[in-house]
Amino acid sequence: MRIGIYGGSFNPPHLGHMAAARAAIDSLNLDRLVLVPNSQPPHKQLPPGSPTPQQRMAMTAMTADQLGPKAEVWDVELRREGKSYTVDTLEQAVERWPEDELWLLMGSDMFLSLEDWHLPQRIMELAGICAFARTREDMDRCHTHCATLTQRYNARVQVIEIPDLREVSSTQIRSQLPQGEGMQHLSQQVYGYILRERLYHTHANLAQLSVEELRCVSNSMVKAKRLAHIKGTEEEAVQLARRWGADVDQMRRAGILHDCTKYFPLEQHLAICDRYGFPLDEMERRSEKLLHSKSGAALAEHVFGQEQAVVQAISYHTTGRANMTLEEMILYMADYIEPNRAFEGVEEMRELAYRDLKAAMLMGVEMSMEDMRERNQPIHCNTLEAYNWLKET
Repeated sequence: MRIGIYGGSFNPPHLGHMAAARAAIDSLNLDRLVLVPNSQPPHKQLPPGSPTPQQRMAMTAMTADQLGPKAEVWDVELRREGKSYTVDTLEQAVERWPEDELWLLMGSDMFLSLEDWHLPQRIMELAGICAFARTREDMDRCHTHCATLTQRYNARVQVIEIPDLREVSSTQIRSQLPQGEGMQHLSQQVYGYILRERLYHTHANLAQLSVEELRCVSNSMVKAKRLAHIKGTEEEAVQLARRWGADVDQMRRAGILHDCTKYFPLEQHLAICDRYGFPLDEMERRSEKLLHSKSGAALAEHVFGQEQAVVQAISYHTTGRANMTLEEMILYMADYIEPNRAFEGVEEMRELAYRDLKAAMLMGVEMSMEDMRERNQPIHCNTLEAYNWLKET
């Protein structure tokens, strides 16, 4: 395999890091990209008030998740005592991947100063060097330096030009965040995590977030593979709200938050519901699939300050119930028919949802019950009551 090692403070990781990583995956034909947040850089001190190593690790892990299945995060430097020297990381990388070809990835400024690093010759023995260049001038300087390194160290060197690489540094972003700026340089997930953890002197009131801020915070709580479904549900809920006369802003917020706890472990769901007094029956207490609607509703109410219409819609978007409100039916259906869903009958259900909402609900509940029977799973009492109610109305 060909493996890229991309280290840095990632304080915070931004879209420039992501663009460089994607370019390296493509240009070097990498089989794996390993992001390595460092603990104590040898060439500089982390600024006062920086996130903890664990928080930088969490943001870097989000970045790896967004980059796709080839990317991962490695905490090797965070576990190492003292300063983080690249040569030590590469030595451990060779131990971990002894049969593979390693490439060390870096920006042009770091590349041009490589000979000043700790044990540069050993670094170039252990790995090829890939530099990212933003401009033609950068390219020319890097190519000149390539010849020097090749001659002096017999180095394997490659330069990648990334003309659309964002001209921004983590330092600039850190200075912008306390003023409510800098969001455009970050992924939604990383920005949401910063707001949620109140990093870099941000002081967001989580109960009074704008729609865009709420979207970022919610997205920071889930895996990247879930984002298309969440966005689809949000937009479908908005369209259904317009069709049936519900509050569009409420339904947008319900769509944004409906799966925010989807990847929480069972214990965390239970802790949230117990903390905020959300009652659970025995079947719910054993099922993460059922629990995420309850813990999500609890956070929507008690952390994100949402109105009861939003809270109740999230609470019943998985099971349904008898006497559902308009908002509850809209979110249930939006979750079922959003554009990324593909199953037999979905087109019929989509058409029906804009013509006869209760008939579409009945169709969805019947499908869910049949699916549970085929998998020999118990059907929740709320779903059975929803079915009986819909049949009678």
